[in-house]
Amino acid sequence: MNAALPASASSPGGCQAALPWGLRILETPEEMVAVEGLTRAIWPGNDLEVVPAHLLLAAAHNGGLVAGAFAGDRLVGFVFGFPGLVATPEGLQVKHYSHELGVHPDFRDRGLGFELKRFQRQIVRGQGIGRVTWTYDPLLSRNARLNIAKLGAVCNTYLRDAYGELRDDLNAGLPTDRFHVDWWLDSPRVASRMAESARARLDLRDYLSSGAWLLNPPDPSGTAAPPHDATADRWGVNSGGDPATLLVEIPTDFLSVKATDPGMALAWRLGTRACFESLFGQGFTVTDFLHEPGPPARAVYVLTRDEDAN
Repeated sequence: MNAALPASASSPGGCQAALPWGLRILETPEEMVAVEGLTRAIWPGNDLEVVPAHLLLAAAHNGGLVAGAFAGDRLVGFVFGFPGLVATPEGLQVKHYSHELGVHPDFRDRGLGFELKRFQRQIVRGQGIGRVTWTYDPLLSRNARLNIAKLGAVCNTYLRDAYGELRDDLNAGLPTDRFHVDWWLDSPRVASRMAESARARLDLRDYLSSGAWLLNPPDPSGTAAPPHDATADRWGVNSGGDPATLLVEIPTDFLSVKATDPGMALAWRLGTRACFESLFGQGFTVTDFLHEPGPPARAVYVLTRDEDAN
């Protein structure tokens, strides 16, 4: 039986606001073929990277989830995931692995990705599962804003070249490094974001004034630069000072950097790789992401240590 969200959702003021799309579980071969077609529009360039309809269907009928967002009769977004196992000190535990979330380019920046994830949370919690994981490119600020700032996921795991060579237009030409994030569905952090209630948000000035360290400050022109030395002693993290909060800036539009200056894009990939691996190894966790429109626009990760990542 299809499960669907109602055609309304709570707004920050507690009122009901009509959504311009419908969300539902997908279960039929025809629906999975539509997901294939949407995937090609979202990640163009190589059919080899498209999850085939028969595999989507098999997952959906065996504990997984394929959900779609519709504008009228048109499929404009989807989320796909399946149960998995994770090793913990208490033994193997069940999680849900969210493999793909995609929104058609014509429908981005309207909150649809957030609604698909909220729908996913509703279904996965109904299965008795409290943890969802997925990966994303840490240099894509749009994804960081959704995953970390809006959804409340956290990250302390960096995967080098997680998928090997991908040949679609978005990924070709660089190592496929990824953040592996945890989304603790019943945590206060996530629950508050899902409620969309108004909450105080700290901005970059707040963090800097409270003693947070920006590890790769921009040059005098305001241009962000990749971290160029991952040695903790250079930052002072292990040499006298030990701030509870560190900040790492990334490009606001990494895909433009990649298109215009592949050498700089690689410098960002390798510099942030060394930076995050070092910080995660010292016990830091990504707990927030700042998107500031500027001018100049800024995109900054917030990392904290000795904080409950749940």
